[in-house]
Amino acid sequence: MTTETPRTDGALARLARFCYRRRRLVLLTWIVGVVAVAFVGFSYGAASDNDYSGGKSDSAKAQALIEKHFPEQQGDTLTLAIKAERGIDDPAARQKIEKVIAELDASPLTGPVTSPYQDENLVTKDRRIARTTIPLTDKDVPKTEVKPLVDIVKDASGDGVTLGLGGDKAEKAETPPQGPAEGVGLLTAAVILFIAFGSLVAMGLPIVTGLMAVLGGIALMKLVGHLVPSPDFTVLVCSLIGLGVGIDYALFILTRYRDSLRDGDEPESATVKAITTAGHAVLFAGTTVLIALLGLIAMGQAMMAGVAVGASVTVLVTMIAAVTLLPAFLGFIGYKINALRLPRRTSRQAGGDGAATRERRTPAERWAGVVQRRPLIAAILAGASLLVLAAPALSMRLSLPDASVQPHDRSSYTSHRIISEGFGPGYGAPLIFATEVGSTNGDLGPVVEAVRKTEGIAYATPPRISKDGQAAVFMAFPRTGYQDEATADLVHRLRDDVLPKAPGGEQVYLGGPNAGAIDFAEDTSSRLPLMITVVIVLSLLLLVVLVRSVTIALQAAAMNLLSIGAAYGVLVAIVQWGWLGSALGFPTEMPVTTWVPMMMFPLLFGLSMDYEVFLVSRIREEYERTGDTRTAVTRGLAGTAKVITAAAAIMIAIFTTAVLGPDVSVKQIGLGMAVAVLVDATIIRMVLVPAVMELCGKANWWMPGRRALKADPTPPDGVEEPVRV
Repeated sequence: MTTETPRTDGALARLARFCYRRRRLVLLTWIVGVVAVAFVGFSYGAASDNDYSGGKSDSAKAQALIEKHFPEQQGDTLTLAIKAERGIDDPAARQKIEKVIAELDASPLTGPVTSPYQDENLVTKDRRIARTTIPLTDKDVPKTEVKPLVDIVKDASGDGVTLGLGGDKAEKAETPPQGPAEGVGLLTAAVILFIAFGSLVAMGLPIVTGLMAVLGGIALMKLVGHLVPSPDFTVLVCSLIGLGVGIDYALFILTRYRDSLRDGDEPESATVKAITTAGHAVLFAGTTVLIALLGLIAMGQAMMAGVAVGASVTVLVTMIAAVTLLPAFLGFIGYKINALRLPRRTSRQAGGDGAATRERRTPAERWAGVVQRRPLIAAILAGASLLVLAAPALSMRLSLPDASVQPHDRSSYTSHRIISEGFGPGYGAPLIFATEVGSTNGDLGPVVEAVRKTEGIAYATPPRISKDGQAAVFMAFPRTGYQDEATADLVHRLRDDVLPKAPGGEQVYLGGPNAGAIDFAEDTSSRLPLMITVVIVLSLLLLVVLVRSVTIALQAAAMNLLSIGAAYGVLVAIVQWGWLGSALGFPTEMPVTTWVPMMMFPLLFGLSMDYEVFLVSRIREEYERTGDTRTAVTRGLAGTAKVITAAAAIMIAIFTTAVLGPDVSVKQIGLGMAVAVLVDATIIRMVLVPAVMELCGKANWWMPGRRALKADPTPPDGVEEPVRV
């Protein structure tokens, strides 16, 4: 906990002095360490693991049977979809189609390709639409090698013939990289820092510190992936969260350093004071983020555990950089922290009679006064606004994106559209039934027939026995698509009613990518309350230790839940309901990606606690000095408003860059987190916190087994001390 006179003999003070005095050694260690870890991590890091299956769900059991008894089906496949306006038998159309099929068949990446001219089942009755499956010889083929196949198909379209190449590998191959989005975020952050500090030197330090920390953190995350595998989106999530907190943590410390220089401290003393105050708060805030992220482990899903560990490693490196690398930089910069700055007008008004003068009241002070005069009205209006924003979250649906929600210029979307038109929307959402073959269920005919007669099933295939004779599989295609709620209802009806009533159906497991996505979504929904509980309880305990107040810790938890709920609601309204979705780059209305709300909660809860720590710690300092809650809130808000606003603006800029990218799931998490930070930095910090603390009065500082805090025995005189911003 920070106080007005920080300790100068503690561990943090000693660390700050060491890093300041041995700055060359510290900087060299960081540079060599980051370069070495980056080389090893990016060269020998673990490959991504996007497997969301596993556990005890029916889809996991079906997948286990298929992997054990049908190894020949483990390779990835692509689907070529063909639509010819004059029919595929038109000579010009046939020449083009056969040429494409021959080029795909000749690729070293593909196995034998069956032409639709050789199998009537691959062609619609009107012979305008056809399809064929293209097996890939290597399960781990890089997407860069699949991209030429996508280009062959896209380039061949035209003159009345439309072709599309679908499949997971094709989707990934034609998804462009994030591009310059991160650069846009960094440039925006630089502008914000320059406006906040007015100095190019002060602007550059947080960015350099954040970049070095993120580079080292991501490389280390890739090495940790050998122990805890993580999905491919983990790198982008780590970049977003690492840059956000890395720059923000450096910003908070640098602000305190400049304040201390302004008060007359020497650079070394100012560095020590900044680390023992803002640096101490950074460690608490970062630890809260770590606890929140590791709460993902409570989900019991290997994929999310990998994300949690990977992101935690990145945040941990940014924390270490803030309290070691930044003090070393300050040792080099010293008094030049304000160098290369724009001239600014001063707001100080000198008294002509030589009497004591005071600085003008800042906008934050004036705003705090407005809220404190009508705290109940302010709290009700702010709370109602957040509840309205959160209301759409009650209708949230979860799923995983497929080709139907990709941009319409993608070949994978073209393939989906053609296949849906010719063979039904359920062709892209196959249900795979698997069972072990034994004496009790050797004849799957009754099961297949029961499935075929189920309302919502378009058709079912005959069962196929494995080569070892120990397992059987068959497929059924629903009439509805992958993202339709009716498809999820159909899966439940088959599992709960149809299979149990069919002879031998009790041992049949319903799986496949579609059912797996449904199981993943439902497992996430059922475990989310546990994760939320774990994150809140652990974070509350940490915050109680920091501010030594149960009341403020409970206030923080409630307000964080409100801001996260508001972010969920806005996300549902834009992504699922389609409000402004097209303007923000979402191709169509779609369910929220399953892992997005699960990932958002711990990240946002931890980040919200960051702002809570920095604001409340400053309020606590003022309360211990004055003993007056209203004065403490006013001065605390005034002393942190500018830096929290700048930090929030940086976070919003960085998270918004994800919306500029091509991945619809990453766009969702970027949008949701930007909205949450905006709500947290405005409605929560500027309205709810001062209003609720004004209403609670001295009860804010309640702690079991401890007397209420007393006022400073030497309170300030009638002349209010100037507030530093």
